[in-house]
Amino acid sequence: MVWARGPIATDECPTSLITAQSIGWVEEFCTWRRLGLALPFDVNARQAEAFLILEEQLELEKQNGAE
Repeated sequence: MVWARGPIATDECPTSLITAQSIGWVEEFCTWRRLGLALPFDVNARQAEAFLILEEQLELEKQNGAE
């Protein structure tokens, strides 16, 4: 195991899986959340999926922190 946090673990280095696009999505997601904006309708399917995954992981992180 290379990295683990809560119920998530990997046996590969996560840094090698991070792309410039995925970093951009994380930055956009953080900005969107901090500003309390509604998700714009002009996002493509991949960006919408990225935001949904990030939202789900954020909720899981909050739940694990509360335990």
